[in-house]
Amino acid sequence: MAKHHQAPEMSPDSSQIRQTASSRRSGKARVSHGRAKWLRRDLCGGERSTRGAQGPKMNIIMMTNTYFPIVGGLEQSIYSFSEQLRGLGHEVLIVTPAFEGMPTEEPGVIRIPAIQKFGGTIFSLNFPISGLLKRYMKTFSPDIVHSHCPFFMGDFALRLSRQHALPLVFTYHTMFEQYVHYWPVQNEGVKRFMVKLAAGYGNLADQLIVPSESVREILLNRGVKTPMAVIPTGVDLARFSKGDGGAFRKLNQIPPEAKVIGHAGRLSSEKNLEFLVNCLVAFLKKDPEAHALIVGLGPSEAMIKNAFEKAGLSARLHLTGVLHYQHLVDAYFAMDVFVFASLSETQGIVLVEAMAAGLPVVALDAPGVREVVEDHRNGRLLKEMDQQSFVEALGWVLSQTPVALEAIKQAARMTAQQFPIHSATDQTLKIYEKVRSRRSVALGKRNSSQYLFLWRMKGEWDLYRNYIQSFTTSVFKGNFQETEPAKIKDTTPFRPTPSKK
Repeated sequence: MAKHHQAPEMSPDSSQIRQTASSRRSGKARVSHGRAKWLRRDLCGGERSTRGAQGPKMNIIMMTNTYFPIVGGLEQSIYSFSEQLRGLGHEVLIVTPAFEGMPTEEPGVIRIPAIQKFGGTIFSLNFPISGLLKRYMKTFSPDIVHSHCPFFMGDFALRLSRQHALPLVFTYHTMFEQYVHYWPVQNEGVKRFMVKLAAGYGNLADQLIVPSESVREILLNRGVKTPMAVIPTGVDLARFSKGDGGAFRKLNQIPPEAKVIGHAGRLSSEKNLEFLVNCLVAFLKKDPEAHALIVGLGPSEAMIKNAFEKAGLSARLHLTGVLHYQHLVDAYFAMDVFVFASLSETQGIVLVEAMAAGLPVVALDAPGVREVVEDHRNGRLLKEMDQQSFVEALGWVLSQTPVALEAIKQAARMTAQQFPIHSATDQTLKIYEKVRSRRSVALGKRNSSQYLFLWRMKGEWDLYRNYIQSFTTSVFKGNFQETEPAKIKDTTPFRPTPSKK
């Protein structure tokens, strides 16, 4: 059977994410009055910036469809940026739907009532009740509305920005067309709808932030005219540079001499895990010393277990679940090579984390990946989705001489140095300051009920027009394919989807 290890207990510092002191006020929104000064409190014990804040202090409201307890690149990005901003003296309020298993109290977070497990997924659909935030808009008095999604909470963000005449910043975290399997209807028309809707929303914002140059080029081809800034999500380089891989191997019953092939992330179909698992199984069959270490949770977990069990390799599969903080760092240090097959990323934060730990990476050439992985320098970047080529690339990395392997690891560390979290935060602050000056509204107009009413009505019209145009695109294909990036060549054999009984 596969070794599915229970994640170690979280450290006292990290557990502060889940709870706050009992003396704090409770309530649905869990945000105190007095402009929420306690939002600057350190919650995680991670890398909290102590650098002096540059420029005036700002109040930023961030709105997202997903947040903890869901663990992924988007959620981690929001958390990391918000903590850095608070450490610099700014105030951040995160607004997100309620989720099953969410913390009972969260400083700096407002949970909006929502339909749980919408459409049979793990996600929540928030109710469009903007009045719930009216009191907090007055007490918090935001300077910036920062949206992290182009629909649901994204619509909410646009309405708030128009209603209060505030600049709207939108970060394009996700290639939404890769996630249509979460929707009740799944076809090419839905993909076209999502592509058009997200691009159209981008044109309603005052500023876009994209995590990679590849995504910027894609959005330009899709007709986005709004100014775009490329700001990759950074990582805490110091934290990921020190780990105890030997202790982690011992804890998880991995032999010290084993060749450990590792992966971390949400275990779901949009991550191209079926292809990755097939490659891992093929390699483990060839090399009896190889083990697979997979960190994360998700609906594809059963598929992974079944594939290894069918191949008789369950004893060399190690599933840890979600790991936090030093436990995650130790897991990276227990690996010999990191593998990644997702084609749906805008950046792939785990790639930078792995490289900060000195790991070579084997991955497929895709947006957000090619900006990090350099073929034959810090790993292997494969131009085709071919199982044999992937297996051979793994063999190439693991067969390097100690001197050659150390050079690859050093190149990986040097690549990670390009993505420090404090640099990304500084760039984001500059964007906030620029968009405030570019989109400034005279105080008189902001206090004019007539002006705000007309501005809000224009926002509603813009939203509905974007939905109508997106629906039209979903029905009439037009020149849709001309705007889409070239797909990686897939040489894997065709396997028909099993019929549902």
